[in-house]
Formats: sequence, structure tokens, C-alpha cells
Amino acid sequence: MTNDINCPKSIFDTLNNINNVASQNECISSNLKDYDHTISFLKSYKGSIGTFNAYRREVERLLHWSWLVAKKSVRDLRRADIEAYLTFCQSPPLSWIGIKKVPRFIEKDGERIPNPEWRPFVVAISKASHRKGDKPNVKEYELSFTAIKDIFSILSSFYNFLIQEDYTEVNPILHIRQKSKYIRKQQSKTKIRRLSELQWEYVIETAEVMAQENPDQHHRTLFIMTVLYAMYLRISELAANKRWTPKMCDFYRDHDGLWWFTTVGKGNKERQISVSDAMLAALKKYRKSMKLPHYPYLLIKRRFLQDIKGMVPSLAQLISEE
Repeated sequence: MTNDINCPKSIFDTLNNINNVASQNECISSNLKDYDHTISFLKSYKGSIGTFNAYRREVERLLHWSWLVAKKSVRDLRRADIEAYLTFCQSPPLSWIGIKKVPRFIEKDGERIPNPEWRPFVVAISKASHRKGDKPNVKEYELSFTAIKDIFSILSSFYNFLIQEDYTEVNPILHIRQKSKYIRKQQSKTKIRRLSELQWEYVIETAEVMAQENPDQHHRTLFIMTVLYAMYLRISELAANKRWTPKMCDFYRDHDGLWWFTTVGKGNKERQISVSDAMLAALKKYRKSMKLPHYPYLLIKRRFLQDIKGMVPSLAQLISEE
């Protein structure tokens, strides 16, 4: 039985604060080599916050189990240990399960300390259940099959890293021969949630009405909806972020007179998207609403979306600013 194991303290802070070691965490001081190698592993994924967070979650859980339950270093875990760990993850102690996501660390007296409300596992309910007034219950925690696949994938990468660092000689994940008893194969395709053509027509028509009633604000809304529909962009490809800020000059015409849009998407991969006549017309209408020329200039690095609160500058101002 493992239900009497006290909940562990969080180990790894955010990427910006990952070198801040909580001095009161006894587990770290007694397993310093495990900790140091795991820090190095996590830092290798600093280029993507999403990947870093996913990998931090999985290796942190493993370290907690290895140190507190198995009483071993991660370098000494073998196939039977990982199988026991997977069983543990499917039914963790209630004290290890939370009902909401909270930061791992908090500020107190000028120091970052482990958040006492944080838990390694979190039970979640659907938005529909939440709207009905249902509350999450730690006794109803269930590890999804997607989460189990993540465990196999991420921990295998972790052990490959440890092998490359000469910290261990074995990847115990690879020695699990019957992964199928943990991962259920889907017999039917997952239902994809998408808008129908009729629904998209209604969205675009509504945006057009909004643009007519409030052109200063909703020409921008109409343009955003058209871009999402006509070019199949992800939200992350449309919005500015640390890796990528879309600009008007990312629309360009090639030597054959065809229009393209360059974007940086998932995995930090650049791709070119063909611009249809309808999309080109929407671009011209949006730029006209801002008193700009119909087509963007390659030399002007103007942001893709105009700030609603900002005043629209003239072309001369844009050139002088950039």
C-alpha cells in the first residue's frame, strides 16, 4: 500500500528559476547526482516552454517515486521498477493528487519556496461537467492512455540522455516488452472537432456585419476570422510570441505572380502557405481600413495585426520608424 506516503515537495521551478534549489528539500540533498543530471536534461529543452513543462512533469514524478517509494537512484531502476512505477501512476496515493493546477513554487519573504498546494498528479473534469456544477474528486483520478504514452516517450528520452552522459548503462523503458497492457489501441478514429462549412459561413458573415457597424475595431476581427478559415493557421501562428512575430511582409508574391504567406508553426518549423484570391481580397480590405496600400512592402516590417487601441500610422511614419 502506498496511500500513506506523504505528498512530496516540488523539485523543479520554472525555466527561468530552475537553478534555484530549495534548501529545505531533503530529497534533493540526498540525491544530488540524480538532481543535477535531470536539471541538465531539462535545460536541453529550453527552446520550447511546452516541451520543457511536459518533460519536467514526467521526470519529476519519476524522481519522487524513485526516491520516496522505491528508495533508489534513477540510475539503478530496471524494467520491473518501471512497471511498478506505471502501476503507481495509474493509482497514486490520494495525498499526491490535487484538484487544480497551481504553480510549483511561490514567493515568500523574498525567497522562492515549494508551493504546499502543489501535487504531482491532478484530477480534471470536463468543461461540460464543470458547467453542471460537478467538482473534481481525487478518488476519481484516472491516468489517460495519452498520458501513459507520454510516460514511455519522455522517460525513454530521459534515459537515453543519462546513457549519453555515462550516468547509467540501461534504458529500462526499452526493456518493457508488453507495452500494450498499458496502452490501449483505439479501434475507432478520435472524433475531430471542427466547424462545418455552414458554420464558417455564419462566422464570416457575422464578422462582416460587425465590421460594418464598428469598422475601427471589427475590420480586424473580420481579417482574423478570414485568415483562420482561408489559410488554416493555428492560433500560435497568428499571434506574436517569443519565437515568432508575424508581419505584413510575410505576405509576398513570387516570380510567377502567385501570393504566399510565410509562418513559423509547431516545432519552430517555417512553412509557406498559398494565398487564395479570397484571402488576398481580405488582406486588401483590411489594409484599406487602416489607410494603407493594398499590398505590403517587403522592406516594411509592420506587425501582422494592428493593435486595437493604437492609432493607425501613415505609410510615411511607418517607413521613418523602421
